[in-house]
Amino acid sequence: MRGTLMYQPEHTRPDVVVIGGGPAGLQATLTLARVHRRVLMIDSGSYRNDPTDHMHNVVTNDGVAPAQFRTAARAELQQYDTVTVRDAAVTAVERSGDGFVVRIGDEQIEARGIVLATGVVDELPATAGVAELFGSVIAHCPFCHGHEFAGGRVGILGVAGAGHLPGIVAPFAAGITVFTDGEELTAAVPADVVVRTEKVLEVTPAGGGATVHLTGGDTVEVKGLFVTTGLRQRAPFAHQLGLALNPSGCVEVDVMGRTSLPGVHAAGDMAHQSALPMPMATVTNAIAAGANAAGAVVAHLS
Repeated sequence: MRGTLMYQPEHTRPDVVVIGGGPAGLQATLTLARVHRRVLMIDSGSYRNDPTDHMHNVVTNDGVAPAQFRTAARAELQQYDTVTVRDAAVTAVERSGDGFVVRIGDEQIEARGIVLATGVVDELPATAGVAELFGSVIAHCPFCHGHEFAGGRVGILGVAGAGHLPGIVAPFAAGITVFTDGEELTAAVPADVVVRTEKVLEVTPAGGGATVHLTGGDTVEVKGLFVTTGLRQRAPFAHQLGLALNPSGCVEVDVMGRTSLPGVHAAGDMAHQSALPMPMATVTNAIAAGANAAGAVVAHLS
């Protein structure tokens, strides 16, 4: 084990280290604080919803900026004497006897339990312009962004979402266009859905929406465009700890957020149950998962 282990008096040593300061990590920290467990939340400052200006589909916080939500949550955590919050990037997590060591550079912190809430990174289609518009007029979740596209033509880029997204967006879209981007479309789509099979060259901003540029010179104006993203773990800790993964690449957890390694729990977009094909990527699901994982840590330590 590299680095020097810093001495931590038993009364100040955290019971649990929560790694990640997004909705899942914040809720896990609050839940632990409510039963007076000594908890250290370490926040790298990188979040999956960084590209967007507003959260949606979060009761009492619909339309609130993610940074505003985090600031309010941190203010609530300040009321609890057993909570410490640090802005830092964890570099490693290791098993140590019956507990764990969390490393921040050369500093090492002992803890009895871990909650991983480090999230995932969206791997976007390589189409020019998608990355620049992602989080505004380009999105992956109709529950989070669909209402903002209401009344206009909505595009679906790629064939992965062509089977299910038209049925979800139809009630708010004035029209739907599927852009197969040169791929074969095998899913059945409703008769009123326009299908364009050309390669998509780029997507550019246009007023409050976007222009989709196709090979051959045609363009299509859309108010919003949905894409399917790949996922990769934002942090290496699942690999370092040897945690079991789902085919999606996310950590496999049970209904209480327990991973394959006792004492390590995971919450938020980085983890999901094996019965699901992917995480249920909403703020509210992340909050619920954080509460469940924290409760399971308490049970583990009791």
